[in-house]
Amino acid sequence: MLRLLPLPALAHRNFRLYLFGQGVSVLGTWMQQVAVAWMVYCLTGSSLWLGFVGFAGQIPALFISPVAGALVDRVNRHRLVLLTQTLAMALALTLAALTFSGHIAVWQLIILNLLSGVVNAFDIPARQFLLTEMVGQGDDLANAIALNSSIFNGARLIGPALAGFLLAWTNAGMCFLANGISYLAVLGALLAMRLPPSRFMAAPSPFLGGIGEGFAYAWRFGPIRAVLLLSGLVGMAAMASTTLLPVVASAMPHGGASTLGLLTAATGAGALVGTVLLAARKSVVGLGKWIAISPALFGLGLVGLSLVDSLWASALLLGVAGFALLLVMTASNTVLQTIVEGNKRGRVMSLFTMAVTGMAPLGGLLAGHLADQVGVAITLRLAGFTCVAASLAFAVQYPRLRAQTLPIYIRKGIVREPVVAVSRAVSIPVLARDGGRPGLALNGLHTSDHRES
Repeated sequence: MLRLLPLPALAHRNFRLYLFGQGVSVLGTWMQQVAVAWMVYCLTGSSLWLGFVGFAGQIPALFISPVAGALVDRVNRHRLVLLTQTLAMALALTLAALTFSGHIAVWQLIILNLLSGVVNAFDIPARQFLLTEMVGQGDDLANAIALNSSIFNGARLIGPALAGFLLAWTNAGMCFLANGISYLAVLGALLAMRLPPSRFMAAPSPFLGGIGEGFAYAWRFGPIRAVLLLSGLVGMAAMASTTLLPVVASAMPHGGASTLGLLTAATGAGALVGTVLLAARKSVVGLGKWIAISPALFGLGLVGLSLVDSLWASALLLGVAGFALLLVMTASNTVLQTIVEGNKRGRVMSLFTMAVTGMAPLGGLLAGHLADQVGVAITLRLAGFTCVAASLAFAVQYPRLRAQTLPIYIRKGIVREPVVAVSRAVSIPVLARDGGRPGLALNGLHTSDHRES
């Protein structure tokens, strides 16, 4: 019966368990992120220190993700995620204990954020791969990725509001404690799953050679290379709003922790609308256009934010930015998981983690430095215009990238072999880079089965 629903991923018991556990866990994660940012700003009053703490939490992904990806392709993903989630819970409870003791300092926040970043570098690609073992591939996978994003951004809507309330009435330690306890839900869900044996394992090759093989594969195939480069650049620019949001909130009339919670929740609300839109889609086909357009919309949202000082105008613009950022990141994730070879999935998704999470700290550090030198408003505008430029560059390449992905979609049954009505057409043979059979790159052709990719 669940197959008849417009959310086919929910037909899978393992995914339903995961979705529940993840929903509770990421609620605590968002509470902790807001509380850490607010605590750092209260302790230092510096946007540069905000950049340093964000840098510490995400820089491990830049260096560790390639190693993590090679490991993910070789080990049991379910057990690896159980381990990473347990370690994340221990770090959250340690942070809560230090805060309640009254001896918390910025250097301790930096070290704990650094350790969390190491754990996440292994956790993120492992969880992305685990989705395929829960729901398989094709449209169910695309729906699962969208639903997973909807849970993440639904929590982003509620978690910051709860954090603002707790920060106003208690202290940051309660947010950290809540996050630590929330991991019990996802650990329980993982233990209750019944998963088949891992279906995709890396070819027997030296471990370091496998890392290099993953880089070479991603770089040679144009669609994967373009999506990774765009995601990394947008991820860097997005850190300007994330890093500087406590400064923006405190600069508003009566600005405080509750204002920060409201603005963060507004970003989450926009992202939640985007995930609902993606979850309602029936196919991965057409997501390329969204990847091309969304960075420009996100960039314009940042530029608008730099020009207003009203709470509600800022919340509206952050909602637009959250909507667009969700679209580009989730659509990129879905397309990558669709076109990648199965035995290289862990390595390619680790490169996606490196692009999005690993490059973000450089953006956060740069944003904090620029804000101290030229001001928050100019920093936000520079980040926004960077995203607009990246969007235009990707749009120029889009027709060629679409032609390269079409043979893969045909081989996987996502679109049927086109029946061509030729007017002024030229057919260009294109070989799928993952060893699939030849397809056609169609110029000026009209088909009933394939309209966009």
